[in-house]
This record gives sequence, C-alpha cells and structure tokens, in this order.
Amino acid sequence: MAATAGSEQLIATPTLSRVLGRALATGAEFAEVFAEDRRGSVISLDDGRIEDLSSGRDRGAGIRVVSGRTTGFAHTADLSEAGLLAAAEAASAAARAGGGGAKEVGLSPSGRPKPSPVEVLPASVPKSTKVDMLRRADAAARSTGGAVRQVTAAYRESRRRILVANSEGVLAGDDQVRARFSVSVVANGDAGMQTGMESGGATMGFEFFDGYDVEEASRAAARRALLKLEARPAPSGSMPVVIKCGSGGVLFHEACGHGLEADHIAKAVSVFAGRVGEQVASPLVTLVDDGTMSHEWGALAVDDEGHATSRNVLIQDGVLTDYMWDWLRARQDGRQAPANGRRESYQHLPMVRMTNTFLLNGTEDPDEIVRQTPHGIYVAQLGGGQVNTATGDFVFGMTEAYLIEDGRITHPVRDANLIGNGPQVLKDIDVIGNDFAMGWPGTCGKQGQGVPVGMGQPTLRVRALTIGGTAR
Repeated sequence: MAATAGSEQLIATPTLSRVLGRALATGAEFAEVFAEDRRGSVISLDDGRIEDLSSGRDRGAGIRVVSGRTTGFAHTADLSEAGLLAAAEAASAAARAGGGGAKEVGLSPSGRPKPSPVEVLPASVPKSTKVDMLRRADAAARSTGGAVRQVTAAYRESRRRILVANSEGVLAGDDQVRARFSVSVVANGDAGMQTGMESGGATMGFEFFDGYDVEEASRAAARRALLKLEARPAPSGSMPVVIKCGSGGVLFHEACGHGLEADHIAKAVSVFAGRVGEQVASPLVTLVDDGTMSHEWGALAVDDEGHATSRNVLIQDGVLTDYMWDWLRARQDGRQAPANGRRESYQHLPMVRMTNTFLLNGTEDPDEIVRQTPHGIYVAQLGGGQVNTATGDFVFGMTEAYLIEDGRITHPVRDANLIGNGPQVLKDIDVIGNDFAMGWPGTCGKQGQGVPVGMGQPTLRVRALTIGGTAR
C-alpha cells in the first residue's frame, strides 16, 4: 500500500526530512533514504517429510548520498532517528569531505496505484493449511506411476514493505506480498533418472491458490519426468526451433533484456549501445518491460527509488526505441525520472533491473507454426543459462524438448543446450503465435543481487539455433 497521508510509515516524515538534511550538510547534490521491512516463510517437503519450516524478518535502511560522480552509501538496522542520522553522516562523508551546514528537505507524500491488491495475507493462514497443501501435492505426483522415486515440494511467502524519500521531494512506498509453490519430481527407469518440475506464483496473497491447482501442477511435473524416461538423445547442429508460449521468456530476459539496461549501455558492454532508432530485430518483434502488470511476479507500485512503474516499450516492430533506466543513469543522461531502479534489500545500492519483460502477441495459430515446420526442435521448457552481454552470445539448457518431424511434435529428447546469439535470435524470429503467456516466477541475479522478475512470450519460431545434443 503506497505511503500516503495518514498511512503507516516505517519512518515518520519529520524524521526523514531531518535525516536527508543531515546527509546534504556537506554540500552533496542528492540524498536518499530507503527503508525496508521484509518478512518471509518457507515450508518444504521431501519424500513426504517436512524438511524445512522457517520464518525470518529483516528491517533497516540504506542511505545514499551523491556528490558529483561519487556515491556514498551506508546502511543500518537501527531505524531510530539517532541511528539514521549516524548512517546519513557516514554516507555523506564517503561522498564528499567538507562542511556546509544543514539543509531543509520538503517531502510530499504521493499516492501510487497498487497493481497487486491483496485479499488474504499469507501470514494469516495457518501453517497446517500450507503443510496439507504440500502433502496433497506429494500424493498427486506419486499417483501418476510407480516409476516416481522422489517428490520435493516447497511453499514460499514474503511480504516486503518499503519507503523511499529523497532530496528531490519524493516520498513513496509499496507493500509487496508474494506467494509461490514449486515441485520437483524424479522418476527412475531404463534411461536413468529424469526430473520434471513445475512452479507457480504471483504478487498477491494466499488467494493465489484459489486459482492454482497444486495437485495438477504436481501431476504435470510427474508426467514430464515419466515422459523423459522415453527420451532420445537430442540432435546436434543448427536447425529451426519452436519455443512454446511462456517457456522461452527467460531467453529474451537474459540474452536481450540485460543488454538493454542503461548501466551496460553506459559502460559500452552491450551490443545494443548507441543503436536507438535502428532495426535490431524482426519487424514481428515488440519487446516490453512493464512493472504495472497486475499480480505478475515482477509487479511493483514503485521501484526501489520511489518512482511509479510504467509500461516501457524497448523494441517496437523490430526497432530499438529505448533502454531501461535507474535514477543515477538517467541523471547522467539528462533524462526524466525512470522506474527501473531496483535493489535486493536495504543493504544494497539500486541498479538498473527488469520487472516483467516479454514479447507481445503475434497473429499465427501456434499449432500451425508447428505444422509449417518440417523438422526441428520444440522447446516446451528452458532452464538456466549464461549470456555475454557484450556479444549477446548465450547457452541455455532445454529441460523439456521434443523432435519436430514432418510438422508434428514427436519424441521427447534428453536435456541438451540451446546455443545462439541474442541479437541474431531477434532477427531470426520468422513467426509469432497469438497465445501469449507469462512463464514461471523468476529471480534475476546481477552483480550479486537477486530480485523477483516476470518473463513471457507467445509461441514463436526461430529460423536457426544450434542444438548441443549428442545424437549422430
């Protein structure tokens, strides 16, 4: 819930004003207080036994002071005025030595629309209800066949309240509640052990599970593991690849999205640097980052610098239109306030990060895309990967994939790598389906910080990607 007049704040407005004034006392140009109160719980079940049932809380504030091109930063778990003033002095001293006297900072609370209203706070739901949900998931997975050897299911919840105030008069907050379920199933057969996974989550309360069937998700994970027992070795070489809706969003997040973050642009370590206005992708491609998507995993009312999130079109009909910005990079470039400044916690400085990043719908029927592909690979689920933002080269694991033969999806193939180049993939997309879907909730890692993000795309075909399989 946004920090508005009369709402509960982590730090009182008069205190914030005095802390910011102290931070500016040595002549700095900008000061910011970021306060956070985070609570979370995890329950995990492995082979019918509860292995972990834990909860935690962390609260504190980070204070950033900018003087010229130098940034000072200090954080503290002491939210008293004395603790905050001490942190402000430390950050100010790190940014710029010298004296200057106190400065007054006026703060105007600003209401922000909340994209993800909450009906039932997860913490209000009894732990026994959550444990029972995991036990039902375990039983559902095991009901699919005797080859199922291991089932691991987990439930996670979090609530993150933030408050941001800065010397430009910003005073804004957010209350981010998330719930998530995941399951991993191992099956054993003649082909050895194979794993199937499913995951679901949303930026919303426990009501998420009113529409998400954990038992069906567990059966789906088990069926995936059982089907992979029949998998053939994946082919090798360059061939057409059809990527199922939702499942390939991570490819575009990693291989293209990070290259559109302004810090990479400023350091000239992105293949997209200096290319705004150029055709960088197929005319079929429109790529968007949108923190306002209701209930999606990367949904935010404000970013971690207090700016209201928005829908940002990065690539429009194949033409690069903009990058993603945080406050510092926007300031250096003479731009208006951005909305992609994010941080893992109050102990971290913000940096440019994605929220919900996805490709827009096309017009083709997804089944027709497969029928129009004489041979190739159908990727139903991508796993983790690595990308070089300077070149765009990437390697991703395919955790569920099938052969396409004579325009039909046929045999499952064993896990293998998908190898390519992000900018080239954008250009080689030759057909896009009309079945847009967001994928699993994700955590994006960058420079040691992890933040929740959403990813998605419709079914699409890439003319050619390299499959790192073992079949001859």
